[in-house]
Amino acid sequence: MFQDYLNEKLQECFLQRIRHAMKPDEAFGLIFSWDNVIADTDSLKLDAWRQLALEEGKDLPSAGHVQKSILHGAADHVLKKVLYWAKEESQMEKLKARLIELYYENLFKLDTPVKGLREWLDAIQTAGIPCAVASSLDRRCMIEALDRMALSKYFKAIVTDEDDMESIAHRFLSAAVKLDRKPSKCVVFEDDPRGVTAAHNCTMMAVALIGAHPAYELVQADLAIAKYRELSVINLRRLFAHKGISFMDLQKQIIEKSPPKRKLTVDTIF
Repeated sequence: MFQDYLNEKLQECFLQRIRHAMKPDEAFGLIFSWDNVIADTDSLKLDAWRQLALEEGKDLPSAGHVQKSILHGAADHVLKKVLYWAKEESQMEKLKARLIELYYENLFKLDTPVKGLREWLDAIQTAGIPCAVASSLDRRCMIEALDRMALSKYFKAIVTDEDDMESIAHRFLSAAVKLDRKPSKCVVFEDDPRGVTAAHNCTMMAVALIGAHPAYELVQADLAIAKYRELSVINLRRLFAHKGISFMDLQKQIIEKSPPKRKLTVDTIF
């Protein structure tokens, strides 16, 4: 698997090992998903749907299962199977295009990150841990949004639509390469169970933010938190502490010759 290849090839050089022995926190890499981890994108999506409903003279149901479909389902499915706003393909494409426009209009006004994020990033920066952000947004929108929120200085690398990654897992692996950190030394910050699974498939740890999904849907995460203020750099060390410094490093197995077996007699048993 590609993650195993990266774990082997991104081995620390001698000087890095010495530095990380003195400053162990710097050996880690943190990867933040964009949606609901950096920015409250669920609010942006809901606002876009409400604006579209207003323009079309439609009612947007407030039922919980409908809102969950709106936030986590594909727009085509929601328009056709959940809200029943589009019967013809041309109508659906028109509504979907307008929905995207409304979402990006809301995104261009966004200037506030998720509560507590900036303080957490300050602590990470002080510890010298490099960070990346991964998203399916285009690069220009990502950079402009980070600039508006005054977060650009915290991220050494960004992964966007232009990187042409096929899946969430590929975005995480691309971020690890850009941070020059082995996947097994990276921690992903996610709010979605699919992202947690993708992180683990990449041999990465996962910290889940409870909110968009309830805690019981995030039980696979290595750590689940409700707010960033619950975190400290020590939490990151503890994620790896019970697995040792060589956790998930590829090892060459040494096979030793067994000594010749002794023949058991009455004397050797007692």
